[in-house]
Amino acid sequence: MGMSAEDERAASPRDEEWPEAEKAEKLARGAALKWASGVFYRPEKLEGLGHYRRRETQRNSSIQSRLKSTVQSYLEGVSAGLEQLRSAAQEVQSVCQDLGAARWALLDSADHFQGLQQMRELMEEHVQLASVVQVLPQIFSVHEVFSHILQLLHGQHLLEAHVELMMVEQLRDDILSQLHFRGLSSAQATVLSYFSGLQDLNESLAKQLWDIVGSSLRLVREDPVLFVTAVRIIEREEKIDDTLLLEATFLPPGRPKGWRQKFYQVLQDTITGAHFHAPRMDAEGPGLAKHLAALQEDIVSELRVVKDLMVQCVPAHYNILSVCTATYHQALTSHLQEILREDLDKQGLFLLLEWALRVYHSPEMMGHPDLLPEVDVSALDPLMSSELVDQTERRYVMKVKASVFEWMQRTLEVEFKEWFREEEPETDHQGFFQSALPAIVMQMLNENIQVASLITDSLQQKIYNMALEELEAFLGRLREALVQCGKEHQQDRAVPKYYISHLLAVLNNNLALSNSVSSLHPNTASREVPGSLQAALDRMQKKATQLLLEELLLDLQPLCLQLPSRKWLSGSQLVGSVCEVIDKYAKDFSRVRKPVFTLLLAESELLVANQYLRALLQRKMVCKSREERGQLCHRLLQDATQLRELFCGLGLDRSQQSLEAVFALRELICLKDPALLSLEVVGFITKYPDVSEEHISTLLDIRGDVSKEVRHVVLEMMAQHPQVLPEGYRPIFSTILVPVPELPFCLRKGKCA
Repeated sequence: MGMSAEDERAASPRDEEWPEAEKAEKLARGAALKWASGVFYRPEKLEGLGHYRRRETQRNSSIQSRLKSTVQSYLEGVSAGLEQLRSAAQEVQSVCQDLGAARWALLDSADHFQGLQQMRELMEEHVQLASVVQVLPQIFSVHEVFSHILQLLHGQHLLEAHVELMMVEQLRDDILSQLHFRGLSSAQATVLSYFSGLQDLNESLAKQLWDIVGSSLRLVREDPVLFVTAVRIIEREEKIDDTLLLEATFLPPGRPKGWRQKFYQVLQDTITGAHFHAPRMDAEGPGLAKHLAALQEDIVSELRVVKDLMVQCVPAHYNILSVCTATYHQALTSHLQEILREDLDKQGLFLLLEWALRVYHSPEMMGHPDLLPEVDVSALDPLMSSELVDQTERRYVMKVKASVFEWMQRTLEVEFKEWFREEEPETDHQGFFQSALPAIVMQMLNENIQVASLITDSLQQKIYNMALEELEAFLGRLREALVQCGKEHQQDRAVPKYYISHLLAVLNNNLALSNSVSSLHPNTASREVPGSLQAALDRMQKKATQLLLEELLLDLQPLCLQLPSRKWLSGSQLVGSVCEVIDKYAKDFSRVRKPVFTLLLAESELLVANQYLRALLQRKMVCKSREERGQLCHRLLQDATQLRELFCGLGLDRSQQSLEAVFALRELICLKDPALLSLEVVGFITKYPDVSEEHISTLLDIRGDVSKEVRHVVLEMMAQHPQVLPEGYRPIFSTILVPVPELPFCLRKGKCA
């Protein structure tokens, strides 16, 4: 299987030329050796060497024959390709020669083509003249066609008239187009002048179309054919406009006509002019109500016609129902703004708000069953913007405020006159004094709040806030009227005759107002009375209570002037008379409801205690002996006990009474050992922190047995224990002024005694 030296020598030049072949041969040799070593690795296998040699020889012969066949096929193909290339080269050379010859022939014939240009121009002119000759009959008959079109328009044969009009326009536009493309702009003016009648016919046709569109709501019910004819003509013109705009080469005069847009404009102007450019209506309530009701009825009726009839007469892409709905909506928006520029009264403002915010969207108008679901205004802007609604609500609140003020002022004037009548105020079923004032005021305020709730929550809240403000102001004016009544009563206690009864009625009225204010609040879960209004109610109650106590004081003062005195000390019926006066007033006080009745009792008891202590401290009586002190203590005990039992019997608990101060003061006077006064006084001022040194000094004077040293110790002890008034403490002594003791006369350089 090795190679001879000649083979190697013969292969070496080839190997140098084809290194890949050398590599392949080496791989083949390696593979052959590997195969042979695997087959003949035993000596007994050498017997089959001849068989293997024959098989490999046959195999090599087969491979060589196939290789020779393949190479032969490739060589034949290459030979055919070379032959074709040779033939193509010859043909290309021949074509080049022919082209060269043609080029020289064309160069020789260039002079002959100059004559053909003139012939071409003559041919084009001939074609143009032939075209003109063809249309000459149409051009000459233009004015006759104009007359015919005019007759058709007068007879309302609009479709036929429009067909002929389009033919004449087409003729004119073709001529103008040819002139435009040939740059003969000077000739266009002549053509336009010749066809000038087209403009008048177009205007006449358009006028009839817009008259029909303006009467469309009536025509679709009576004669829809005429309306449909107008729409068909408009659509024809729209298609012509679209075609010319799409070509964008030449746009004839008067194009685009835009008649579809004009259709919408005329329809909108018709709707607006029919309902919203009417003469100025009455801006007051009844006139405005009629106007809004008429608008409501007309709009619903006309939209029903559009939905049921007009929609069927126009193409679907017109969206005629949506256009009409939006037109009514926008026109109403502007119309309401115009109405709001007027000086409307409160009824007019309320009607406008109710109509725009409630009626407009209700089933009675735009939510009518005959219009749903095709008519939908929810996607449009609000009929009144939030800013305009807020502004209108504020105007309405101001009008209502003026009305409420006027009504309250009348009520106050009537109430003031009632105070001076020669009869007692009316009573309720329980016998409590009252007047109609709370019912009138609360009904007035509540009605306005409830009416506002029919519009919006924001308006209801605005009216509620206004009502509280007006009620607070009214209480202030009522208090001033009460003060004026009190001044007139001071000048003549017989006027008013039933002064106390009316004061009690005022207290009951004030209590009724206080209890009713919370019911005005729109939110039932939050019914707190504002602080400023509660303060006004409290001031009103305080003033009426003060006037009653002043009246009680006038009756008590003559009795209080008689104490302390020797007669009183010896045992008079002075306090009994005081009790009779108090009992008389208590019977009057029983005509007010319990919270106020208890307050009046407490204030009366405080007044009695204060006047009793005032008389005792201001007109001090000095006890000259122990017996007189004992007599004074006994009198104080009897008086205080009698007064306390009286008020307890009237329903005032002892813990609420200020007469305990009389008992405490009595203990200071009854103390047998003056040396213990300092301790007792500390306890006294702790219980009554508004006691001053002057009060204690006066009490020590009343005892009549206190030395200067004891007085000094007591006052020093008070100075060491300053008191602060606790929260909720009812002052007793701070309103009692005691006379300042007179200082002894002193020489300039001497010491005071």
